Amino acid sequence: MQNKSILVVDDEVQVRTMLSSMLNRFGHIVDSASDGAEALNKFEENDYGLVISDVVMPEMSGIELLDEVKKISPNIPVIMITGHGTINTAVEAMQKGAFDYILKPFSSKAIEKAIERAAPSKHPLEKNRPGSATKVKKIITKDENLLNILKTAKNVAPSNATVLIQGESGTGKELLASFIHRHGKGNNDPYVAINCAALPDSLAESELFGHEKGSFTGAAVRKMGKFEMAGRGTIVLDEISEMTLPLQAKILRVLQEKEVDRVGGKKTVPIQARVIAISNIDLKKAVKKGRFREDLFYRVNVVALTIPPLRQRRGDISLLAEHFLHKHCKNNNKKIPKLSDKAMSILLKHDWRGNIRELENTMERAVLLGEGDVILPESLYLEESDFDEFSDNTKKNIPLQAGITVKNMEKKLIVKTLKDVDDNRTQAAELLGISIRTLRNKLREYRQEQ
Repeated sequence: MQNKSILVVDDEVQVRTMLSSMLNRFGHIVDSASDGAEALNKFEENDYGLVISDVVMPEMSGIELLDEVKKISPNIPVIMITGHGTINTAVEAMQKGAFDYILKPFSSKAIEKAIERAAPSKHPLEKNRPGSATKVKKIITKDENLLNILKTAKNVAPSNATVLIQGESGTGKELLASFIHRHGKGNNDPYVAINCAALPDSLAESELFGHEKGSFTGAAVRKMGKFEMAGRGTIVLDEISEMTLPLQAKILRVLQEKEVDRVGGKKTVPIQARVIAISNIDLKKAVKKGRFREDLFYRVNVVALTIPPLRQRRGDISLLAEHFLHKHCKNNNKKIPKLSDKAMSILLKHDWRGNIRELENTMERAVLLGEGDVILPESLYLEESDFDEFSDNTKKNIPLQAGITVKNMEKKLIVKTLKDVDDNRTQAAELLGISIRTLRNKLREYRQEQ
């Protein structure tokens, strides 16, 4: 998983830029949004540790955004800022779950102290700091294929070779990336992970390569890009297949020349970070379809590691289930129950299209909803027949009709999956094995057809 970062939301460009620059200086990874709608889209696609939002914004106010954020993630701290502060507004924000409330103009010290209060030492926000990836969870497996992959990863880690990690969504590709970082010679340097699918096209170059002061409207200060921020550490390009072709060309040049051009800059900046590319689709197939540059594929495919899906390493299911059971009982101060034989049998047979992520969600749900000292099948909310998605038992859920087109069948599957997960697009994309961007494009296409 990517380092938890801070999401800054403000409709004023100058405030966003100033606050982002300030937080960067403190060592935090920062993402920003110009309004509530953009913020919610980013919030659904990324794992943030803190939200800092203006109160008075057009379309959706900060208070309304606070409500929506808390529905998605009740425990995330939200700090409200505004130049239109009143006691009533402050009280309303705090009543609705805001962690803190700061008036404009604010000092860097006030922001820093607010962040420290929001992120106590036992739950610190992760920064672009040396060794940040060492906090990532270990990889739990006894599967021979995955153990061999870990051995290869450990052997290649001390080198500067670019690594390509492929595998279905939820298999643990980010964990493998951090494993390589921890065993590399740059393990005391920053570990910077970027979700390429969430990069807005208009800001991608600035985020990756940085920009000079005055290079475009709103560029009030010089900003260091992610490649520079990684230093001698590791930069992870997650979902690299979702990059646009023009951006792929720029990434190719960076990998070839080992230097970046800041937006508006006149001098190139050398980079020394090791690059790890991650994809949940087969990049060879993407090349054949014209979605991914062939030359970039060969550049990132120096060492290729493919993580097998959970259904191909069923010996790990019981290990992981017990691990997640203990983890979520501890997190929720609950006594650790025993998994019944019937429940374990269902876990072992399930298809796990969402892989380890789906298994963890299942165990967390069982901990929260289960009663007594034994977890029974009904606490899992899984059916034994679910493990064969295309068996005769499940065809009746998405009926096959004579003459139906593949496109319409795809639409039926997407619509049904969204309904099953209460319109949670991130979860639906994971279950469907596609990126959130692909899902958004499909839904936009369906709306245009209406």
